[in-house]
Amino acid sequence: MTKYVSLLKNSGLKSTFQRIHMLENIASCGHMSIDDIYEKVVKIHPSLSLATVYKNIILMVEKGVLTEVPITGKKSKYELSKEDHIHLICIACGKVEDKPHNLHINTICTSMSKEENFVLNKQQINLYGKCITCHATPNV
Repeated sequence: MTKYVSLLKNSGLKSTFQRIHMLENIASCGHMSIDDIYEKVVKIHPSLSLATVYKNIILMVEKGVLTEVPITGKKSKYELSKEDHIHLICIACGKVEDKPHNLHINTICTSMSKEENFVLNKQQINLYGKCITCHATPNV
């Protein structure tokens, strides 16, 4: 809990119990939609509205606490901001899996940035396809 208090404070946000519980749930699941976050947090904070969860998630994305992971044809998911990595995103079930960057990806991104005279601050590489479970299941 103190980790999230510091994270919020360092980002210029108040560390409310609702925000802390949102971050704890996201951390435990890895990637969550706002609806899933709301469903978990409202059990602890029954007076919390879905609009408040949306507002807080958007604010935490703006402040760099969370990262939005867009899912084609589905609602975005959110994760705690961390080192640059690759997302493998299933277009059938919406599962998001993190994979580390490797030397080749970093070389390509650095080279492209230099060629384009672009100052790269953060990378988010999203690869869309079907996970092994959905690929093996017909009609998914």
